[in-house]
Amino acid sequence: MSLTWWVRRWTAVFVLAVAFALSACGDQAATPAAESGHGEGDGHGDEHGAEEEGERGPHKGRLLKSGAFALEITIFETGVPPVFRVYPYQDGKPVAASQVGVTIALKRLGGKTDTFAFKPEGAFLTGNATVEEPHSFDVSVAATFAGKSHKWTYESYEGRTTITDKAAAQAGVTVEKAGPAVIKETVDLLGHLELAPGAKAELRARFAGKITSVSKSVGDTVVSGDVLARIESNESLQTYALTAPFAGVVLERNANAGDVTSDGVLFAIGNPAKMMADFHIFDRDAGRVKAGQSVRILPMHGDAVAEAKVGSVSPFKDPATQTIVARVLLADGSGKFLPGTTVKGEVVVDEVEAPLAVKTSAIQRFRDSEVVFAKVGQIYEVRMLEIGRRTAEWTEVLGGIEPGQDYVVGNSFLIKADIEKSGAGHDH
Repeated sequence: MSLTWWVRRWTAVFVLAVAFALSACGDQAATPAAESGHGEGDGHGDEHGAEEEGERGPHKGRLLKSGAFALEITIFETGVPPVFRVYPYQDGKPVAASQVGVTIALKRLGGKTDTFAFKPEGAFLTGNATVEEPHSFDVSVAATFAGKSHKWTYESYEGRTTITDKAAAQAGVTVEKAGPAVIKETVDLLGHLELAPGAKAELRARFAGKITSVSKSVGDTVVSGDVLARIESNESLQTYALTAPFAGVVLERNANAGDVTSDGVLFAIGNPAKMMADFHIFDRDAGRVKAGQSVRILPMHGDAVAEAKVGSVSPFKDPATQTIVARVLLADGSGKFLPGTTVKGEVVVDEVEAPLAVKTSAIQRFRDSEVVFAKVGQIYEVRMLEIGRRTAEWTEVLGGIEPGQDYVVGNSFLIKADIEKSGAGHDH
């Protein structure tokens, strides 16, 4: 990474930290919510003070009391997908699970509610479905025992933080909506730019004679018909003009006033707006790159981009490089691509319409998962993704986030840093 990149990155971190601090001072609601542990040896620890949120039971789960009756709520996920396990007690002693009815409702950020029924299994009751990640929700618990009903509510948040819109904007945090995208599978190639066939002309004297004047030099731009030099013919003693055959740049000049011409090249004219790139294809990609495919051409340094098509693919290998050559014609008048330079090529070898995708640059690592950060109001929360195809621009999402959901694209690493700083995430 360049020094400029690191300076920008840490400047953004500093701005975000200051903005968050100012936001928290003026608005208590901007303080990230504390986490809570899940218990039952599930690997969700209490390192950030989860005990302060409620009493813990013998299985390290949250203990909910209603008079002499109590439930211990745990999430078990050792070798299995996460499921609720609920242990009932009366007067501090275990109660047969078959004597207790339990329902749990989880209201997630954004309004979705997951409801779980339970069946007895020995000393505990097991939920009827997986508790999907993230384990971050408002919890409602209802139970019946010995003819009496009991209800509890509590918050259990992880991977969540609250940031004012002003603070996020100051830090350069931007969002987009998750939705469909065209996933373009590409093959990366290296190539070399040269003038295209027909874009260079070598000019010689039509009749031998003396050069009487020269009006153009190397680097001068010309248009079709511009006079490059005048020559007095030895045969007719009349002067004629040597002119540019097309618009371009003077590449070579081998003529001076007073010189006597021979059959050598006097001028070379090139049109740098018409180039070709020869890209080298190695065996692993042989057969995937074909004529007519789209290709993005990029310089080795800089942010210029040009779009073109593969014009032809050689049917044999280059003996020197042992590669197959794909030729691409490039029409570019921007001046950002110069003949003689090495360039990168991204050839699109397949395109698929993905029903749901996110920007690849938005994805971060959180715990053991690849995630993005959903935004609801001023709250940001982790979303663990099930990932399909991936390119440098887009990543297909098979699960973990809903279509239309706002998620952080710009500076998503800052949201991750704030969540980790606040301790709003559990170690699995």
